[in-house]
Amino acid sequence: MKTYQTDQIKNIVLLGNSGSGKTILGETMLFNSGSIERRGTIEGKNTVSDYRPIEHENGNSIFSTVLFTEYLNKKINIIDTPGLDDFSGGVVSSLYAADLAVMVINVQNGVEVGTEIHFRHAGSVQKPMIMVINGLDHEKANFEKSIEMMKERLSSDIMLVQYPLNEGVGFNTVIDVIRMKMLRYGKDGGKAEILDIPADEAARAAELHYALVERAAESDEALMEQFFANDTLTEEEIKKGLAKGIISRSIFPVFCISAKNNTGIDSLMDFIVNEAPSISDMPGLKNSKGQIVKADPAGAASLYIFKSSIEEHIGEINYFRVLSGKISENLDVINTSNGTRERLAQLYVCSGKNRTKVPVIHTGDIGALVKLKNTRMGHTLNAPGNDWTYEGVIFPEPKYRTAIKALSESDDEKLGEALGKIHLEDPTIIVEYSKELKQILVHGQG
Repeated sequence: MKTYQTDQIKNIVLLGNSGSGKTILGETMLFNSGSIERRGTIEGKNTVSDYRPIEHENGNSIFSTVLFTEYLNKKINIIDTPGLDDFSGGVVSSLYAADLAVMVINVQNGVEVGTEIHFRHAGSVQKPMIMVINGLDHEKANFEKSIEMMKERLSSDIMLVQYPLNEGVGFNTVIDVIRMKMLRYGKDGGKAEILDIPADEAARAAELHYALVERAAESDEALMEQFFANDTLTEEEIKKGLAKGIISRSIFPVFCISAKNNTGIDSLMDFIVNEAPSISDMPGLKNSKGQIVKADPAGAASLYIFKSSIEEHIGEINYFRVLSGKISENLDVINTSNGTRERLAQLYVCSGKNRTKVPVIHTGDIGALVKLKNTRMGHTLNAPGNDWTYEGVIFPEPKYRTAIKALSESDDEKLGEALGKIHLEDPTIIVEYSKELKQILVHGQG
């Protein structure tokens, strides 16, 4: 596959309550960009993201899953996360690998408990965010109620960049108030037909457009001067102001889709590749010396492990993001979290369980490593010379605990190994031996 440079890479994390449609949104993005020939379904147990047997059994995401696709000469890395708070470790760690959070909201229910929890997690690391209202084809769709809930329970800075013209059964039309155009979709969704806004919608669209122009202007001094001089902004100026407002979390733009029907996904993807922040737009990460490390494509190689997993027939896989320089096959690095040396023998990019071997990965991109000896989630790998680590993921404190024991003493060792693997994949699950109770205690989120 093509090698992508830093300015060609976008990293997003899909957030939202269980059942909001994150997995199908990711699936549809892969389909629209040609990465897959047909879309899987939750019921069919054949989505790229939810590929593990336990996810098929439960009918929802349990692990965070890395996907990628190539679209309009850009690479989009997509991290699908579980919506249940029991598995919030995957959400928190994924936020460290993305530059944009995409909050998916089920229009039937509006803001749910999981929506608020994920919104708080993203806010704790000041992650830029856009809002996607999904399921607008459902007979119980209530767009206005969802917007009202979002403004009351999430942020008053919710801004409509789109609204549905005909929500409910038969939904196929969106008014785009950035471009001031109507987007109409065929029965199979896909690419929209771009039309003029009907006369009976012109007043509402103009009102929302002006509100968006005002807010976009507020995010940039030069744009504000332009707005005062002309009482308007061009489409490109609006997008520039939106991009800045998203980064500062002063604007949370709202997009309208039906992931199931592939409606609205094209304009969402266009916005992501053209306007969403990349690693170069973001403040750097703080290291153990208190320094801010900015992304530097020409700098010494540095990467952060944000996810570890154990796959059948493969063993341990470590997912990383390159934060400086580039890494190539057989690169020797120092694990500055524990002082050991590692050789990066093979590099992969992953989409679900599918892995593609690549020779080099540049700053901002996400990849995977196998056969590392002493490296796991939360570790920093640096080219020789950098002796610091990145400040790691701060996981939520456990909410529950329970005692666990093997069926027989002969299985104690197997139980210990199994619990160790579980903790490796999800550090929110903490295992301790209570001398007082003489029991193994497992602490977790649910």
